[in-house]
Amino acid sequence: MSRDRHHPVSHAAQGSDEGSTPSEPGFLAIGRVLRPHGVRGELRVEIHTDFPERFGMYRQVYLGPDYMPYEIEGHRFHQGRVLLKLREVIDRTAAEVLRGQWVYIAAKDAVPLAEGEVYLHQMLGLRVKTVEDEELGEVVDLIETGANLVYVVRGMQGEILIPDIPEVIEAIDLEAGQLIVRLMEGLR
Repeated sequence: MSRDRHHPVSHAAQGSDEGSTPSEPGFLAIGRVLRPHGVRGELRVEIHTDFPERFGMYRQVYLGPDYMPYEIEGHRFHQGRVLLKLREVIDRTAAEVLRGQWVYIAAKDAVPLAEGEVYLHQMLGLRVKTVEDEELGEVVDLIETGANLVYVVRGMQGEILIPDIPEVIEAIDLEAGQLIVRLMEGLR
């Protein structure tokens, strides 16, 4: 369904990049720094993209809430993570400062989506209705489980967790700003 994951709204930067609209983020999260690796400034990064090879495709990434630019010097995969070497991070002390920071790419550099695919950040704020036209609320958060994505929907009935599975998701209409679902037994 999506290519680059985008975590809760606080991780979005409203774009002023050419080609982006005011409602689209200027950056997309592709990873999160877990901790330093070794003494030469490498970072152990948790991957948050369906295209981990992109760590080798770009010369620059942005870190933290201020989207500070860093030049990629090298990367390698290790135990389901990426070990990222940034030119500006020369030792373990400098790497430690980046612990917990999100790693972004500029949205304009993202892999183009295939027809029918959406970025996860586009799901936030969608109005959720059932196929019977019952209003359930709005997508306020996303939870990634091992099996599938779950949309957190908040509305008049409280909070409902909606799994992103074909049996439940009927349609996603970004232009209309809505997600149409077929509620299964036990989802309320």
